[in-house]
Amino acid sequence: MSAGPIRPSGTAQSVLRPVTPARISGGLWAARRRTNAEVSIPQGPRRLEEAGNLANLRAATTGGGGFAGDFPFQDSDVHKWLEAASWQLADPDTPDGVRLAADVDRFIELLGAAQEPDGYLQTHYQVAHAERRWQELDWGHELYCAGHLIQAAVAHHRSTGKRELLALAERFATHIDSVFGTDRRIDGVCGHPGIETALVELHRETGDRRWLDLAGYFVDRRGHGLLGDGEKGFPGAAYWQDHTPVRTAETVTGHAVRQLYLLAGVTDLAAETGDAGLRDASVRLWEAMTASKTYLTGGLGARHELESFGDPYELPPDRAYAETCAAVASVQWSWRLALLTGEARYSDLIERTLLNGFLAGAGLDGDSWLYVNPLQVREGYEGRRDDRSARRTPWFRCACCPPNVMRLLASLPHYFASTSGDGGDVQLHQYATGTFGPVSVETGYPWDERIAVTAGRSGVWTLSLRIPAWCTGATLDGTPVTAEAGWLRVRRDWRQGETVVLGLPMEPRLTRPDPRVDAVRGCVAIERGPLVYCLESADQTRRLDEVVLPPDTPLTAGHRPGRLGGVTVVTGGGLTAVPYAVWANRGAGAMRVWIPTA
Repeated sequence: MSAGPIRPSGTAQSVLRPVTPARISGGLWAARRRTNAEVSIPQGPRRLEEAGNLANLRAATTGGGGFAGDFPFQDSDVHKWLEAASWQLADPDTPDGVRLAADVDRFIELLGAAQEPDGYLQTHYQVAHAERRWQELDWGHELYCAGHLIQAAVAHHRSTGKRELLALAERFATHIDSVFGTDRRIDGVCGHPGIETALVELHRETGDRRWLDLAGYFVDRRGHGLLGDGEKGFPGAAYWQDHTPVRTAETVTGHAVRQLYLLAGVTDLAAETGDAGLRDASVRLWEAMTASKTYLTGGLGARHELESFGDPYELPPDRAYAETCAAVASVQWSWRLALLTGEARYSDLIERTLLNGFLAGAGLDGDSWLYVNPLQVREGYEGRRDDRSARRTPWFRCACCPPNVMRLLASLPHYFASTSGDGGDVQLHQYATGTFGPVSVETGYPWDERIAVTAGRSGVWTLSLRIPAWCTGATLDGTPVTAEAGWLRVRRDWRQGETVVLGLPMEPRLTRPDPRVDAVRGCVAIERGPLVYCLESADQTRRLDEVVLPPDTPLTAGHRPGRLGGVTVVTGGGLTAVPYAVWANRGAGAMRVWIPTA
């Protein structure tokens, strides 16, 4: 792809810039992206038709018919699918691109017909509650939907060069700018962030300073109690991060996805404005999150109640919510921090999240999903009565996760590499077979430790290779090397076609939890390389609630091409562990990541 979701302006204070072009052509990620392109994205229009999302747009156009769906933000599913489809159109390997482009054009035509003359567009209020427009900022999600529309418009413009959707989004943004502000009709913020990142990217795409200033307004007005505590004191201002200004917040709190979307926008603003206070807040809150509120899988959100983070070290495996959307948002935020600071630790979390907490959310068939991602499912699991159980489902009543997965997979090459300085130096953050700017990569990662990197141009420049925090004994061309703050920097006078081979040893290991996580004290988890493993009942001869794994148990890894799409399994103590990323693809059954040692 020639451009991705984040494109810092020429004056941005980011240390790094995403590399272009970028393409993944082989290995695990190519296979999962192929399924996304061949199955997931093409079935989006049918799912959105069945759920009534498209009928809502037609009703807003004609003025006839009722509103379909249980949530006022049904439009956001359409917008996220449009973004996914737009990024997919930029991929030269897209199957049946003509049909996909036609579907995209049809959606854009529907949106254009539904948009009000003043630029407003949200079918819930156009069709069902016109008198409540901009009156329900806590639960109405109008700005949230606008944000996803803007992100889809930016994706479509960058991928196709066409301006129809971008012009539509600008009309909506102009309307919002005329309504919101300390000197406007409404001084308020949205209960669900998302508009902030979108406005920054709209500024980057159009050069219009209005959108950057408007994003700054929404960030700085949050935390002043404008949303209130909710109906009858429920759920409380911290639920939507309106209890304290982000500049003074000490930890992440409340609804996990809302918090992460907000902080992605905060980091974007810090990059574009050079605001040190926002930069410091972003780093501080990321550190607080990773220190005590992040699961081993990269999952975020300990509580089903309010889809929220919970307290420090409150990380129960069986009650984990760890919404798939939170994994998507985590990747988006950490990538912004990686670009802003140049630090490898943010890409370490991206890797952990992508290959574990995120990937588990999408079924191997491309047509089944997990909304929540627990780290344990007990024998005799009864589950919830709604579609947010630990069982895969073809769609959701609240269908935020599937199109969110689609858009991240479609834009995934964007998150793998960056450039710095005058664009001559290259940093590889994630590893997959493909081409990333002036370098090409050949690897079987994450199954294989060997990563061959070939220079596509001659001259003096620096190739920086991320050495993951989990890795010990890294080598370059067979010689042991030591990373500096997570980076191995190779500066030389390169010859075009010259290849270096990075080795990242992947012996299976047992990981102990932080002793402050009461729920898993006395347990261990199996990891190999960047992958977290789990036990599934399908692979065992014992019930999982009877399993014990002493900490001195020898572990052995072996690749199984015919199992779960081709995975490396880890065996030991009479147990077989598979990557957490592929659990729940063989029907119902028990599963656990943390295993008692006695």
